[in-house]
Amino acid sequence: MAFGCWVGVFVLLSVWPSVRCSDLPRGAIETACRDRYLLVTTQLSFAGNKPRFEAVDADGVHPITKQYGSECGYMFSILPLRGHAELRASYFSCHTDNQDDEVFTFSFNLITIDANGVEATYSVTATCSLPLPWSPREVSCEENYMEVSMRSDVSCLSGTTDAWTAALAKAHSSATSTWQVMFQQEGQQLIPMSFSEARELGYVFHLTRGRLVFRSPYTPRSVMGSVSMINGSVVEVVHPILLSRQRWVVMMVDWIVACSTNEGMYDGAGLVWQTPTLLSPLVSGLSGLESSKISMGVDGQLLDEPITAERGYSLDISDTTVQISIPFNAAGGYRKSFVMDNMYHEFYVVHLYYEQIFLDDCGVETRLRLHRPMNTPLLIQHLSIINQTVLEDRVFTVYLGNLSYDVDLVVVKLNGHDFTILEANKSGLVITMVPQPNSTLHAYILRVPFEDAVVHKLYSPEGLLQFSLDINYTLVILPQEEPFYYLASVVAQFNDVFPPVFKGVCNEKSIRFQMDHKPFDYLWEVGVGPYILTTNLAAKRGYIMQNDSKSLNLEVPLFSVGYTYKDINLKQFYGSFEIHSRLPKTLEVKSSLAKACLFQTTEVIVCSTEGVVTVVTDVTLAIPGAEPNGTFLLDSTCRPQETDDTRVLFSFGLHTCGTRVQVHHQHVTYENDINVEHKSQSVNAPVKSRDTASVVTVRCVYPLSDLYKLFAYWRFEADSPGVGTILTRVPVKTLPPTTLTTTRRPLTSTTTSNTGLSPGRQMPGINPRAKYVKVFSWQMNQPKGTT
Repeated sequence: MAFGCWVGVFVLLSVWPSVRCSDLPRGAIETACRDRYLLVTTQLSFAGNKPRFEAVDADGVHPITKQYGSECGYMFSILPLRGHAELRASYFSCHTDNQDDEVFTFSFNLITIDANGVEATYSVTATCSLPLPWSPREVSCEENYMEVSMRSDVSCLSGTTDAWTAALAKAHSSATSTWQVMFQQEGQQLIPMSFSEARELGYVFHLTRGRLVFRSPYTPRSVMGSVSMINGSVVEVVHPILLSRQRWVVMMVDWIVACSTNEGMYDGAGLVWQTPTLLSPLVSGLSGLESSKISMGVDGQLLDEPITAERGYSLDISDTTVQISIPFNAAGGYRKSFVMDNMYHEFYVVHLYYEQIFLDDCGVETRLRLHRPMNTPLLIQHLSIINQTVLEDRVFTVYLGNLSYDVDLVVVKLNGHDFTILEANKSGLVITMVPQPNSTLHAYILRVPFEDAVVHKLYSPEGLLQFSLDINYTLVILPQEEPFYYLASVVAQFNDVFPPVFKGVCNEKSIRFQMDHKPFDYLWEVGVGPYILTTNLAAKRGYIMQNDSKSLNLEVPLFSVGYTYKDINLKQFYGSFEIHSRLPKTLEVKSSLAKACLFQTTEVIVCSTEGVVTVVTDVTLAIPGAEPNGTFLLDSTCRPQETDDTRVLFSFGLHTCGTRVQVHHQHVTYENDINVEHKSQSVNAPVKSRDTASVVTVRCVYPLSDLYKLFAYWRFEADSPGVGTILTRVPVKTLPPTTLTTTRRPLTSTTTSNTGLSPGRQMPGINPRAKYVKVFSWQMNQPKGTT
């Protein structure tokens, strides 16, 4: 198909009011006509640190913003290393006066801001004559946009592709007399749109007297573009197809622009940039492509081979890639050394200019020009850092060398903590100055134990343990004591490091835990609930603990603090106890063992966090010969869930069955009575009666602070289990005043978690009017928070 068409000019212009311009000082701004663009530079000493440009034409002024510049053919940047701001304006930029594609006239406003914040506006005009004839097709890969222009009479037919056939079919079915554009994307349906719709997406189509021009920003603004990888290089492609129907003829123009967007990299010796040798997307698959000439330069100007060789530049061309290398500090680049943020830096910048000429199967020439700024990363002064750490020693040993005689180390910062040499040596760290062999240089050796508080520790569930240390050396140059810094990071890594593992064994009246010690057990703490397992905690709670260099053994008697209980009946119940290891700082649990064992039931009282009390007790202690199945609570309808010959099992809510409640200064007490049904002396049915001398009182006490939800939401939900007691009143016989005897029992509980149970009631004898209150010693007079 012939590449020939006529396209109307479509440029979207913004109209701004005119601006009064001041006279431009001599030498403050310079202009230069290059092959395909006008270069405008202004010194920052004149323009300040925030100069900006506006394009001016008959319609007004148009601020050149970042987005507007990428759409309209302007590239503006501030270059502090060179001390100037720079504007590159394409010969086909939006507001340039074009005379026959030969003479181009530009008009700009330069707006400057001085040190006092005062703005000034200066007019800048320039006219460029075309220095080099146009190639049939030219592609410009600027820093912020891609531009392609081609002669309107270029034609070539060299086979077809499926994509082109699909585009042709779509054109025949959709073309109108008004020009439209379709963007071809792999796997996407071709959708015709108007030029105005394309302009809203950032694309500009332009017709000069003899050339067709298309401009596109880079992705992500270029929503119709695509990014592909060609021979290891990233290439951005935008493929528009223009279509129009003129009577019975459908006209199509296949435009495509492709640019390598690889950034230069620093390889330790210089800057390296790479691009594909054949940028095949430029021909859309309709014809072949052959590279005929490749040239390189800097700052928008090509250099001949003798100059590039003299500077040490290299241009390596293979069948697949072109690689350009520029040594560090070579001529044509810019090196800057300075102290920034109190640190000494230097880096090297090159503005690469690349030109390549392609020929397709029809001999049509495509000339590609590319601008690419490249720079090294910030390079700190080159000192020698050697990690001499030996893992088995568990001490970071870091060597800082190549220090001249006039350089001293004054402060070292370890993971954000500052130490002078004296402070470091007093803190268990060691900093030693040593001479370097066979030289006048000296070095410093830093030693930091892995276990020191300044060392960062990172542990992963896969058993990877990592110690890391970020070091910031503060050095001064004598005698002026100008500071500079050197940074280093060291890491030590251990594999197969896991939290302690526990084993649990059920005994008749206890659960026994065992943990074998490993080298890194100190990284975790062993806990019971929210508390650390210490010898002091074990002694207070009645645990039996033995801890030596080989293992930790813990025996937890039944009904100790920390037990949880479930499935309680008159024969048996499950008691469980959990022990875990956790990180000391975050308290995150890393491993745990909850051992559940089956125990025989004697007596139980459970005061749950949900407000349910469960009690198992022997009522014959109150009234010998009493019948358990005849018992009831204060509400006589509340009967036991289970009984045997002597015991009863009740389970009821603390706000049911007639339960009494008393609010004290720090506690809330709930009480209910287990009454025994007496038989009447008459022949009538048994009569229920309440006799205080024959009552078992069940009591649950909760801290008032734990029951905020009860008073806020009228819902019982305690933060911790209540303390329960069973009070048995026995009849008076012959002995005088009441004697109070206390027998201990565990009393904290939840319905499915902490539950207090007693191991059984051991009566010292039935004394007249004696009262037995079962409560554990650890519940008595304990300061809040100690258990």
